Amino acid sequence: MSDPDATDNDVSEEVVSEESQAAQPAAAESTPPAAPTPEAVDDGPKMDWYILKVAFNREDSIRDGLEKRVRMEGMGDLFGEIIVPTEDVVEFTRNGKKRISKRKLLPGYLMVNMIINDDSWFLVRETSGISDFTGAAGKPMPMDPADIERFIQKPKNEDDEDAPMKTAIPFKPGDRVRVKEGNFQNQEGEVDTIDEANGRVTVIINIFDRSVPMELDHWQIEDL
Repeated sequence: MSDPDATDNDVSEEVVSEESQAAQPAAAESTPPAAPTPEAVDDGPKMDWYILKVAFNREDSIRDGLEKRVRMEGMGDLFGEIIVPTEDVVEFTRNGKKRISKRKLLPGYLMVNMIINDDSWFLVRETSGISDFTGAAGKPMPMDPADIERFIQKPKNEDDEDAPMKTAIPFKPGDRVRVKEGNFQNQEGEVDTIDEANGRVTVIINIFDRSVPMELDHWQIEDL
């Protein structure tokens, strides 16, 4: 004679088993991964500014040569601007006429915006006239942000626009010079200070056995 309680238990177990099996597929479904946020997307390496040591007085031609090699090798995605940092200065010709010209801020150096990898490094190092990157222990060091602002970005404000343009003066403190015209013509002396904003030079001249500072226009003196 069968046990009615046992039958009821068997039925209950089957119902529970079916409910469990029905629930398993839902539990097995995995939640799809969330889409990456914009901050999480990696755009790859960024360009930095670097300083290159190059042959003195060949900065412009070396820059042109490097730009040509970048185009020929198809590496435009690794290089940005390549510049010779300059500033505008006033110069005077031999007949006294004034003209505006470019003066190199860092003779013997170039500045290049680029991504450093084996290919770009090799291209730069193998370009004629370039000796090396500036850096420590042979490792190129990106430029300091303050130097980027000073030599490359050079932001201007209203005060800069009103400031007088510098005059290109081919002398430096300590140079021995001769006065070539004026009240002290043929007097010799030593350059003390340079005033590029006004184009004047202070020269220490010996007069009556005394050292006297004389402020002269830069075109009034010449090298000895």
